[in-house]
Amino acid sequence: MRTQSTIQVREATPQEDSLVAKHSCNLWRDIGVPDDAIDPNWLEITLQFMEQARRDLFYKAFVAEVDGSVVGSVSCQLYSGLYPNVLMPHYRKYGYIWGVYVEPAYRRQGIAKQLTSTTVNYFKSIGCTQVVLNASPLGQPVYEQLGFSSSNAMHLDL
Repeated sequence: MRTQSTIQVREATPQEDSLVAKHSCNLWRDIGVPDDAIDPNWLEITLQFMEQARRDLFYKAFVAEVDGSVVGSVSCQLYSGLYPNVLMPHYRKYGYIWGVYVEPAYRRQGIAKQLTSTTVNYFKSIGCTQVVLNASPLGQPVYEQLGFSSSNAMHLDL
C-alpha cells in the first residue's frame, strides 16, 4: 500500500532560481504557447527579471517538495503597476503572483493551492492590501477556492 507523501512548501533559495525559471517557462508551454513564440534567451531574461524584482519589488519564490524533490514553484513580488503609483501603501499596495507551476505527475494534490496560500501569507506579512494574478483556465478553480474573484480586466485581441 502506497503511503501519502508529505508536501513541504518553503522559500526557494537564489541557487534554485534556474529551476523556478524553468517552471515558469514550462507554464507557458502548458497553456499552449508554441516554442517558436518563446524567446530563446528565456532563461537569461527570467533570471535578470528575478534579480531586479528581488532588489526592487520584494520578490520571493517558494518551492514545493515531495520526498526531497522540488515538484512545483511560484514567484511573487510587489505589483509595479502599469501607471504611476500615486496612492499611499496603506490604501493600495498590491502583491502579484506569477509562475504557479506543478510538475504534471504531482498535479491535483493541492500543491498549487499550498504554494499560492504561502504567497498570500507573505504578502500579508509585508502589508499588501490586495493580491493579483492572471489565472490559466486550469488554475482558475484553484484560485477561486482560495477566495480570488474574477477580475474586471477586459481584453481586445488584435
